[in-house]
Amino acid sequence: MGPGGAAYADPIQAPGTDEAEWHGWEGWSRMERYALPEAGRVVVVAAHPDDEVLGVGGTLALLAAAGVELTVVSVTDGEGSHPGSTRYSPEQLAEVRARELRDALAELGADGAEIVRLGLPDTGVAAQEDRLAAALAEPLAGAALCLAPWTGDVHGDHEAAGRAALAAARAAAVPCRLYPVWLWHWARPGDPRVPWERAARIALPPHAVARKRAAVDRFASQIHPLGPGPEDAAVLPPQELAHHLREWEVVFG
Repeated sequence: MGPGGAAYADPIQAPGTDEAEWHGWEGWSRMERYALPEAGRVVVVAAHPDDEVLGVGGTLALLAAAGVELTVVSVTDGEGSHPGSTRYSPEQLAEVRARELRDALAELGADGAEIVRLGLPDTGVAAQEDRLAAALAEPLAGAALCLAPWTGDVHGDHEAAGRAALAAARAAAVPCRLYPVWLWHWARPGDPRVPWERAARIALPPHAVARKRAAVDRFASQIHPLGPGPEDAAVLPPQELAHHLREWEVVFG
């Protein structure tokens, strides 16, 4: 409920679940371990620059260290994160976020990753879903694995990007796993809305966690205010980032 007892229309805007509650959940031990490919190329689809690092940044560090080739597909440029900003225009913010992504990948040891910017409209991916699936056909050709946003993440761009990636991966006969981003905010441990039976865990050694933390810090436009006004507030405050700095990551089959 919001101020005055009004319900939040968007669960992402509502107060979220504290990370301490997630950390103490016994359900982690029931998840199977996901085996990452040791060779070939992995395609990582992200609705916005930073989704891939928040969701599977530690996994990307492990893949890069193993010599696996990486292709990162930015579906949008994330230009809509601060629609009323007094500091950056959407065009300027798009370039800021693209630069942040390159810097973050370097922190992960993945500075050799290919980055594909599709330039679809931020907050408008669902209307471009068929176009996106077609655009993903080329980068997915011959890939060993596709990682894409979870289709139940309660964010329209994430869900549409995940559906398009699944369709394209099926057509290319490439296995696809889906990573959540906002799930940890709006859900609770054991939440019946989440298909936990399809969840698998990727353990992150300390060096991968450290690389991920450094990579997340590169997204200054999202974790720090752009300016003093509410329209320039941080999108990812510390309590939200805590969900993404664990010693494991989760993907859904």
